Amino acid sequence: MAGKLILIVDDEAPIREMIAIALEMADYDCLEAENAQDAHALIVDRRPDLVLLDWMLPGTSGIELARRLKRDELTRALPLIMLTAKGEEDNKIQGLEVGADDYITKPFSPRELVARLKAVLRRTTPGGGDGPIEVNGLVLDPLGHRVTIDGRPTEMGPTEYRLLQFFMTHQERAYTRGQLLDQVWGGNVYVEERTVDVHIRRLRKALGTRHENLVQTVRGTGYRFSTKG
Repeated sequence: MAGKLILIVDDEAPIREMIAIALEMADYDCLEAENAQDAHALIVDRRPDLVLLDWMLPGTSGIELARRLKRDELTRALPLIMLTAKGEEDNKIQGLEVGADDYITKPFSPRELVARLKAVLRRTTPGGGDGPIEVNGLVLDPLGHRVTIDGRPTEMGPTEYRLLQFFMTHQERAYTRGQLLDQVWGGNVYVEERTVDVHIRRLRKALGTRHENLVQTVRGTGYRFSTKG
């Protein structure tokens, strides 16, 4: 995970400096922003691998920026860790519901922060990050935004692609339709749960007879991506 670019968003310069020192000692590269506007500009221009986002920011709050990022297709998959002095459970739930991958309450130790950051990066970039993901001849290339089967390009719609990318990076775990809506469509987009079934059928059709069984129906729950029967 060394060499990943991390954006630190906090209006307190000493906190940003403390975090930056800890991350640079762990071989991460850092960007800094003191408000949501600067942070969003850096996200668009520099495409960081993860954002450490303070809840309380001047002007637009961190939670509002998180909502904005999760609504935008280009930034929806960007991993977020919320940093805040708010330790109440409802605040944690709110942060996670808007799409944050983790939640760290101040004060925290630099070692804890680095450990939690590494864990989020492992979960959100399995197999080492941006490289292709391969399962039984099915290859998804995140950088090229293409899918091939046995070396031949496979056509599928943008929603099916996002579904497949989520499944291939979260294998062997069952997800409800609601969870898939949050992860693939975004929590602030109103889509009926049965819409998931339509796109699952389209995805299976695109995968063809050899690979359609990788996307499995879990009765009473939803769906999972699995190489096991």
